[in-house]
Amino acid sequence: MPNCDHCDAHVSDRFARVFADESGRVRACPNCSANAGIAEVSRDRAHE
Repeated sequence: MPNCDHCDAHVSDRFARVFADESGRVRACPNCSANAGIAEVSRDRAHE
């Protein structure tokens, strides 16, 4: 069951397939970031 690495909220397998990074980490989800900016927030958090 995949979870967001930032807020630990559950995300669906489908969400994880789309938004996880190369190592399978989900760094942003609808619970902790704006839906329109998930990809950008995820990319920014990967560099923190």
